[in-house]
Amino acid sequence: MLTAQTKIGEKICLGLDYKKDTLLALRSKEEFFCPICGESVLLKLGDQRIFHFAHKQGGACRDFYESESNYHMEGKRQLYQWLIRQKIPSVLEYYDRDIQQRPDIMFNYNGKKYALEYQCSSIPERIFIKRTNSYLQNGYIPLWILSSNKIIIKKRNIVALSNFQYLFLRTTTSGKFYIPTYCPEKQHFHLVESITPFSTKNAFANHSFYPIKKIDLSDLLEPKMGNEFNLSSWNSENEKFNLNWALHPGNQHKSFFHEIYNKNLNLFLLPPEIGLPVHHSLLLQTPPIIWQTYFFIDIIADKSPDDLLSLHEIKCHLNKRIKKKDIVVRNLSKLEKVNPILAIFDYLLLLEQLGLISRKGDTSYQLKRQISIPKSNREREEAKLIFFQKYQRILLNK
Repeated sequence: MLTAQTKIGEKICLGLDYKKDTLLALRSKEEFFCPICGESVLLKLGDQRIFHFAHKQGGACRDFYESESNYHMEGKRQLYQWLIRQKIPSVLEYYDRDIQQRPDIMFNYNGKKYALEYQCSSIPERIFIKRTNSYLQNGYIPLWILSSNKIIIKKRNIVALSNFQYLFLRTTTSGKFYIPTYCPEKQHFHLVESITPFSTKNAFANHSFYPIKKIDLSDLLEPKMGNEFNLSSWNSENEKFNLNWALHPGNQHKSFFHEIYNKNLNLFLLPPEIGLPVHHSLLLQTPPIIWQTYFFIDIIADKSPDDLLSLHEIKCHLNKRIKKKDIVVRNLSKLEKVNPILAIFDYLLLLEQLGLISRKGDTSYQLKRQISIPKSNREREEAKLIFFQKYQRILLNK
C-alpha cells in the first residue's frame, strides 16, 4: 500500500516523489498506521520494490494490499501523479466506508466523481460486476484500466480478448468502443480500438499508444479513433476459423451444425452475405458467422421477394435464440444500457445498403431479393469475389 497516517492522523502518501533520505528520517521518528483498519504498518524502503507500507499482522486488510505486485503499485502511482499534474483533485487508495470499497484512485472531474481501478490480475466476473454496480449506485463513474501486459496481440490487427478483458470495454459519447490499458514500464497508455470479433476470443482491432506525458484525462475518456479495417484479412481469418471450428467443434456448436445440416446448408458453402463485420457485433459472444446464419434461417430463408420482415418477428427470434443459448450475449456490466439488438440492427442496415432489403416504415423491412446459396466451392469463390469487389466501400464503412 502507498498511503498511511501518523499517530496524529497526518496522511503520508507515497504516490508523491519522496526522496529516500526524507523517508528514512520520517521513519526514525514516526509510527505509521493503516487508515482503513488502524493497524500498525511498516515503511519499506528496499531496493527490490518501490517504497511502500506493509501491515505487521494478518487480517483482511493486509491480505488485500500485500498481494499487490510491484507492477500494480508503480502503475497506480504513475496514474495518480498523472492526474495530479493535470490539477485534478485525486485521492490515492481512497476507502469509501459506506460501500466498503477502495478504488486505487478516487478523483473529481467536471463535477463528477470517478473511481479508478487499475487491474493487473484477473478477478471473477461476478466480483468485477458487483464492484462496478456498487460504484454506479453510489454516484461514482467507474474507470477500469487494464494492465497492458494482459493484452495479447497475435498479429498487427488481431488481438485475443477473454470475457474478462471485454468487461473493461468503454464507449465514447459518439458510440465507439475501446479498452483502455496502461503499462508502467513503458509509461504509456495502450488503447484497443475498433474491436470487431470474428470468434469468441479473437477480434480485429486497432491499437493506439500514448506516452503518459502526452495525453490528458479528456483524451483517455474521449479518444479520437480511426476506422481502419482490412477486409481481406477479415475474409482470410474467417476461413481459418471456419475450418478449425468444423474440424474441432465444441459441444456448444454441435446444435448449430445439426441445424444447418437439417436446413440443407453447408458451413463452407454459405453465401457472402453471411459472416459480415458489423460495429456492435462485440455485444454478442457468439461469432458473426453463427448469429448471422441463424438470422438467415429464422428471418430470410423461407421468404420470397416483396415479403415483409417485421421488427417484432426479428426480436422474437433473437430472444428465442438467446433463451436457448444458441446466441450468447456478452456480459458487459458497464454497458448495460447498450442493447444487444443493436448488432442485429447494424446487420439490417448493412443488408439494406447491399440492396437485399428495404425499410418499410418504422417497424418492418421488405425483402428485395433472395440470397443465393452456392452449390460448389467454385461457385462460392466466384460469388465472394464479385460480392466483395462490388460492396467493398460499404463494408469498410461498417
